[in-house]
Amino acid sequence: MLYRKMPKNRDELSILGFGCMRLPLKDGKIDEERATRQIRYAIDQGVNYIDTAWPYHIGESEPFLGRALAGGYREKVRLATNFLLG
Repeated sequence: MLYRKMPKNRDELSILGFGCMRLPLKDGKIDEERATRQIRYAIDQGVNYIDTAWPYHIGESEPFLGRALAGGYREKVRLATNFLLG
């Protein structure tokens, strides 16, 4: 995996991130089992940058991500989230 050093805080972020806008669905909701496997696989392969936002999956992306990053995965990544004003 290739990384870039951020100038302000010197974090080294993977040039490939994982975006949570289009997580896999099952019956109209996030397929948590499959999405968790995908996220953890990406992290195990060196991805350390994850993008999420409240509007993704009608507010379910962020709570899901909290569950998916349990078991030590949260400490391996940097999260980016967005707050949009209407």
